[in-house]
Amino acid sequence: MYVEVPPVVSEAPTKGDHIAVNADPTSERPDPAPRELDSATTSVSAGMGSLPPSEGPPEPTAAERQVADLIPIEADPEIARAVLDRVPLWFHTFSLDGSKELYTHVVARDHRYRIPALPEDFSGMSVLDVGTFDGFYAFLAEARGARRVVAVDNEQYREWVSSRWGVELEGGEGFAAIRELLDSEVDYRRLDAFDLDELAETFDLVLCFGILHRVENPMGLLKTLRRRLAAGGQVLLETHGPADRALESSAAVHIPSAGEVYARDDFVYWGFTPAGLDAMARHAGFEGFELIDAPVIDGHPRVLGGLRSGPLD
Repeated sequence: MYVEVPPVVSEAPTKGDHIAVNADPTSERPDPAPRELDSATTSVSAGMGSLPPSEGPPEPTAAERQVADLIPIEADPEIARAVLDRVPLWFHTFSLDGSKELYTHVVARDHRYRIPALPEDFSGMSVLDVGTFDGFYAFLAEARGARRVVAVDNEQYREWVSSRWGVELEGGEGFAAIRELLDSEVDYRRLDAFDLDELAETFDLVLCFGILHRVENPMGLLKTLRRRLAAGGQVLLETHGPADRALESSAAVHIPSAGEVYARDDFVYWGFTPAGLDAMARHAGFEGFELIDAPVIDGHPRVLGGLRSGPLD
């Protein structure tokens, strides 16, 4: 089912108003990526992917290793192996020692398409990573010079992991292990995305990857993100796109049926077009949504772009 998102009457952005990226999104697409699994903010039992519950996570691919190597972790191999033994399941791929042999085996797949949208230099920036799970993007921001990074997750993924793989997590142990190995100062909070106002601070950059299509109230989440954005700041948003690519030029929102997007996953509520996101963003107090990339990952359309800050009411 598709619904039209009404536009907001406002001045259209000029060609000069753009989000800076580090690579041309129209360049040749990398190798076909394995299935990607999202960290959900409000989903509690998202059985995504094709692995049967009895199987563990697969070996990381060369593409996943390439992304993991962006964060230099050079722990002693014995310490790294102890970390692998201590954390029963990982979401993000990390390279734990200088040998480039000890990698976390994960349930999230190739995220290469997100990397070009991230700044190469975060110097002086305050960053909020929403739905952080193991914290890859939070730690990458810190490694690239961010002055302050806050990472939040409500840890409802524990129920998803338990139902999907029969693994019991305490919540946040992967993040804590990487934070210790890096001697990181990233501030971790167990917090739901709709409670971000409890932070009582604003950020230059907000990262919201793989979350918007999994909340029942996407407009409400966009409004919450807007309130946490500093003047002149931006949100980098990545979410699920429409099943019918012919609708991308319209302000439509696809409403998939339960299990339509991922088998045994009833918590993908929306598929957004860039025009639909732009209309919603304007309703939520942003100047609009600017598309950076719209890749198809293992048959699943994704939409990646920036939300520009506008004046708050």
